[in-house]
Amino acid sequence: MSDIICVTARNLCGGDFMEQLAKIAEAAPKYIVLREKDLDESEYRTLAEKAIEICSNSETKLILHYYWKTAIELGKDSIHLPLHILRELSAEYKRRFSLIGVSCHSVEDALEAKALGAGYITAGHVFATDCKKGLPPRGLDFLREVCQSVDMPVYAIGGISPENFFQVMEAGASGACVMSGFMKSAQPKELMSKFNRK
Repeated sequence: MSDIICVTARNLCGGDFMEQLAKIAEAAPKYIVLREKDLDESEYRTLAEKAIEICSNSETKLILHYYWKTAIELGKDSIHLPLHILRELSAEYKRRFSLIGVSCHSVEDALEAKALGAGYITAGHVFATDCKKGLPPRGLDFLREVCQSVDMPVYAIGGISPENFFQVMEAGASGACVMSGFMKSAQPKELMSKFNRK
């Protein structure tokens, strides 16, 4: 099983996003998180329906992002949420999901996410990245502290490449999230093999 999560950002994709998504699904990351923050819920649902169809032809699990009502309506039992949304989610709705991922930016976030029922968290941003221009990276010491604070899978996010992947694993991460690498890669399967060789 892969320890890489693909996080989407279709604006980084040079070609057709759905074609790229199909290539990524074929490369078999652990999960694909459909994270398209610029879309309203109706637009997101339209995109999610297409993404679900594409990923249903692969063994890669698709996790929807933010719009938990849409996820339930589309029959998806996995969701990735910002912590403030998870705080507001009732126990009744949490039970509709077998897996909830949460974005965390501190040890306190990680502890709260765990207490609120998260199944995994992302922690970052670890390295400098164009996605967070102007914001200093939190670094490997931050990642190590988060990993040591919670007994649950922690996935590093932010500037992760095959070249520095081993560093986040040595810091205690269960794996890493990759966004621009997958969105811009002409050969996602080849990119995945580079991570798997590390």
